[in-house]
Amino acid sequence: MARYGMVIDTRRCVGCMDCVVACKTENRVPEGFNRDWIAYDTKGKFPTLRTEIRTERCNHCDDPPCVTCCPTGASHVEAFGTLVLVTHEECIGCKACLASCPYDARFVHPEGYADKCTFCIHRVRDGLDPACVAVCPAHCMHFGDLDDPNSGVSRLLASRPHHALLTAAGTRPRIWYLT
Repeated sequence: MARYGMVIDTRRCVGCMDCVVACKTENRVPEGFNRDWIAYDTKGKFPTLRTEIRTERCNHCDDPPCVTCCPTGASHVEAFGTLVLVTHEECIGCKACLASCPYDARFVHPEGYADKCTFCIHRVRDGLDPACVAVCPAHCMHFGDLDDPNSGVSRLLASRPHHALLTAAGTRPRIWYLT
């Protein structure tokens, strides 16, 4: 069984937002909401500043607090790719998952259920990359099985320094940023 994750090369990301538009189009995300977004993080002290541009979304954590706090089981870990998903019909819109996510990666869909990135599971099941990865003009986004040492994502992680976001939260995120 695969354990899907994403590796994003922050040296290549230009913040063009093609990934955001592709996600909204592919998943019919309502106007005013996003499943992914672009973040800018500037560190250092003038004149030696460094800005990291990165695309962010649900981290499909190995220890997802959104799943353990869900009173109905709507938020769950899907066996296929061990992805964190929401069964819309079972969600009561209580927002417990929104409150528990340290990545602020969920929103309440206008139809009343919690919504989030699914890594385009419908595409991945067909052997395709998530829409965001497929359209990236900078080729900074990579998707694959983190447990396969020969996968592109595993080879990238072995070849370059990288970090994940908010590791102190203990969620064990599966989005990695190459530095």
